Amino acid sequence: MGKLLITNANIVNEGKIEPKDVLISNGRFEKIANQISASEANEVIDAAGKHLFPGLIDDQVHFREPGLTHKAELFTESRAAVAGGVTSFMEMPNTVPNALTQELLEDKYQLAAKKSIANYSFFMGASNDNVEEVLKTDPKSVCGVKVFMGSSTGNMLVDNEDTLNNIFSKVPMLIATHCEDETTIRANTAKAKEQFGEDVPISMHPVIRSEEACYLSSSLAVELAKKHGSRLHVLHISTGKETNLFGNTLPLEQKKITSEACIHHLWFSDKDYEDKGAFIKWNPAVKTAQDRDEIMRAVLDGRIDVIATDHAPHTKEEKNNKYFQAPSGGPLVQHSLLALLDFYHQGKMTLPFIAQKAAHNPAILFSVKDRGYIREGYYADFTLVDLNGGFEVTESNILSKCGWSPFEGHTFKSRVDSTFVNGNKVYDNGKIIEGTLGERLSFKV
Repeated sequence: MGKLLITNANIVNEGKIEPKDVLISNGRFEKIANQISASEANEVIDAAGKHLFPGLIDDQVHFREPGLTHKAELFTESRAAVAGGVTSFMEMPNTVPNALTQELLEDKYQLAAKKSIANYSFFMGASNDNVEEVLKTDPKSVCGVKVFMGSSTGNMLVDNEDTLNNIFSKVPMLIATHCEDETTIRANTAKAKEQFGEDVPISMHPVIRSEEACYLSSSLAVELAKKHGSRLHVLHISTGKETNLFGNTLPLEQKKITSEACIHHLWFSDKDYEDKGAFIKWNPAVKTAQDRDEIMRAVLDGRIDVIATDHAPHTKEEKNNKYFQAPSGGPLVQHSLLALLDFYHQGKMTLPFIAQKAAHNPAILFSVKDRGYIREGYYADFTLVDLNGGFEVTESNILSKCGWSPFEGHTFKSRVDSTFVNGNKVYDNGKIIEGTLGERLSFKV
């Protein structure tokens, strides 16, 4: 492999924006300097006017393989990811079969090794009866353990008090939780059916999967983590009330309890159900504009540590059903960086802040080895962005297998020009560059 030189890039990294040259060899950043001679490289890319970001690390995606590949698959969704500047992803265990044994978990890694153009890791799944299997998980090669404290696909609802105490007291790894109280949701569902029968309007989704349901479950997770000294990461915070469960006084490296916000909870509100319908139906639900604004405040002040997507595609046909038949989730991984850059254009975030929340902090939070920064010796995962390039989301440029996006018709202010994974160009001006594959993430323990 020859050496690649990127010149004249505005590097967005570790709180700064600096014009630098970057030399890449053997898949890593060899040298970062004010000026590097072209004679040191086999290939030179002039990135004048472009901003070079570390590749985003998305800590929550559902790529649907195995078992649900009519919706999405590792091949298509990893390509959608790199088209959006996401170079590494962490995928959830509620595929079919659920990843509840070490063998089933390893099967997913073997699939990704043959198909994923982005770097990858997969969560081990917990259930009410597989704690001993969970404890076999290798923290050096698996990102964490996922606990659904709310309904999910298959046998993955963990609602047994003894099991939860067992998991939180024994699992030494990061425990990532989906927090919604199932009893509350069932009661709210019954009330909605009394009022509307089977024709419950989509606008009732945040009423059924309510603030109370989220807070009861999130506060229980935090209580269990404090009781047992666990390493807890609460996923997709959807209410303002929940943000007060988390602190911002410690450096991220010292936090034992952390949290995540997702793009849809920062972008949409319950007013959007009228126009978008089930295409913005997620669990937990998109809620009020006040919730959205409070989540943004918590992201900005450090109570919420990372931004991800919860990318979870379903087909248009599935989404076009009535409320109870339309599944929750949607594709976001191709447009998450562009959405964050729109927040920059709106004056809500700085460019270094975006790099921090979507690349640096996931690397810190999960102890990802040698990724998430533009640093000499680190893997060369990065994306070049034209801040004023503009990108209209149309059906023709959506790379997720489902073929739709909640952002369809929206024109983002910025554009992802190219993306590199382990020093290999994998996306360039609207086209995927085939020929290389991503690598399994490793973790510092």
